[in-house]
Amino acid sequence: MRWYDRALLTAGALLLAACGHVTNLPINQPVTDIHAGLGGSLLREVPDSTDELLVGLAFSGGGMRAAAFSFGVLKEIARSDIVLRGRRTPLIDQIDFVSGVSGGAVPAAYFGLKRRAALEDFRERFLIRDAEEGLNTSVSLGNISRAISGGVNEDTRFRNWLDANLFEGATFSALMTERRPRIWINATDIYNGTPFVFGKTAFSAICSDLANYPIASAVAASAAVPVLFSPIVLEAYPDSCNPPLPSWIEKARADPNSPPLLRAFAQGIGRYRDGTVRYIKLLDGGLVDNFGLSGFTIGRESSEVPYGPLTQPQAAKIRRVLFLIVDSGQAPQGDWARVLEGPSGTDLFNAVTGAALYASVRASYAAFQATMENWRAALVRWRCGLPVASLQKLRGGAGDCRDLKIYVGRIGFDQLGPERAARLGAIETRFRLPVDTVDELIAAGSEALAGHPAFRDFRKGL
Repeated sequence: MRWYDRALLTAGALLLAACGHVTNLPINQPVTDIHAGLGGSLLREVPDSTDELLVGLAFSGGGMRAAAFSFGVLKEIARSDIVLRGRRTPLIDQIDFVSGVSGGAVPAAYFGLKRRAALEDFRERFLIRDAEEGLNTSVSLGNISRAISGGVNEDTRFRNWLDANLFEGATFSALMTERRPRIWINATDIYNGTPFVFGKTAFSAICSDLANYPIASAVAASAAVPVLFSPIVLEAYPDSCNPPLPSWIEKARADPNSPPLLRAFAQGIGRYRDGTVRYIKLLDGGLVDNFGLSGFTIGRESSEVPYGPLTQPQAAKIRRVLFLIVDSGQAPQGDWARVLEGPSGTDLFNAVTGAALYASVRASYAAFQATMENWRAALVRWRCGLPVASLQKLRGGAGDCRDLKIYVGRIGFDQLGPERAARLGAIETRFRLPVDTVDELIAAGSEALAGHPAFRDFRKGL
């Protein structure tokens, strides 16, 4: 293409951008009960189970690649029975919470909605379907102008497809029960630069009704890739309610020495309530946390007691914690590193965003491991500091106060050998893949979990 042809194309795109802007309208509604859901922190939404196990999963972003790999992990968990209090029980029924980001948010939400039954039809209803069939994905002058204006697709396209083919109009009321598991769907608040977890904490702060918010809308927000989608919008209704924010938010906002993630999150929540941020613009959760670990870290850092975010009976009884991070990250792409020239254009964009993402996930995983180690130490100190009679009363019997093991494992392609890892990591990040590729990813997820040392040690430790 000659230089003046490119110049004309660019000029045309800029002119069209003036009239091609895509704006998503908020669909969340104000609360009818001003006290609904106020108070508490993120992890206090974990089911109030009082057994000896706490099992959590985190499904990373990565489009259909991430959804299929995470589904394979779920299938392997479903095949894994454990012995609990002398009885054999399916491990999949012991999962307490699942955090999902972008592509990983789809199986997380569907599993939360249908639990074990999700394993029967998720492949047919989603993984081998074309979830992009209603999206604008072609390279055209009109799409270029929409991209320049903020995003090619409005949220209704993907949201409506998810609702019609998977979630069938289900709202968060179906997830807000006492049953396991609790589900966290993670997006990114691009103004505050913080995670946005679709849960009681955020929706209470914006005085909005979480129970009637569509699950498909939250998943669409979590997967809203910049440029391909315009930001998904929530409206804050600060004049609709006036109960005070939880004390941990006010404390973190006011204390410059609070942990940076906690303080940034608390400041963002505060801006929703005071009206500084009236319209919350959300994009892909992987922009700030591709593993979906921020919710637990914030929940732990916000706790004002050593056993938090658990209750006292939970903290007294718990003996084994398993937390699996399913990492479906893409391998570095392109061959420009072999030559002097480049990267440029698309390669440069992918390289820059990839470098930022890789650095972020490495740092978040290391921080999460440290959080879990510190949490275990705090729990043991608290339990061993109690009078024996008090601990036995909370536990419902005797036991060693130090008997607490935490197993943290990252399940990734790199645990399957270099050649296979390179092939799986090179699968493109989109919501449409060949059936044989989907099945290869499902098998890879099952195999990676079955052979993982942390998972094997956890089962032996029971």
